[in-house]
Amino acid sequence: MAQNITVTVKQMVDAAYDEIETIPVADAIPLHGRDDTVLVDIRDVRELKRDGRVPGAVHCPRDMLEFWIDPASPYFKPVFGEDKKFVFFCAGGQRSALAAQTAQDMGLKPVAHIREGFRGWKQAGGPVEQSSK
Repeated sequence: MAQNITVTVKQMVDAAYDEIETIPVADAIPLHGRDDTVLVDIRDVRELKRDGRVPGAVHCPRDMLEFWIDPASPYFKPVFGEDKKFVFFCAGGQRSALAAQTAQDMGLKPVAHIREGFRGWKQAGGPVEQSSK
């Protein structure tokens, strides 16, 4: 029996856009290195290795996000307990929209995501380094 998918990824991402703050890359680049902001890269390690990374960004694989945010989880990462703004990004802006929505739904605030993702970051001349991961 074939599956009957009733909600598309596009619908999910569009719903996330309605609930979260979306930052254009031109506004995100000046946030780099600020003490009150954590840039969170949710791309997988293959993407980091292939394409590089934003220096100083926290790498949180998308599949571990909820576990790293939840202080009751054995996988909790203290960075997510800090009183800062969390700005998520992925390659192109869709996964990070879903990640920001999830983080916000869990109670992490304030959160946002970079509309154009890492590709836009590189194209706009944001700082990039080769990943050692």
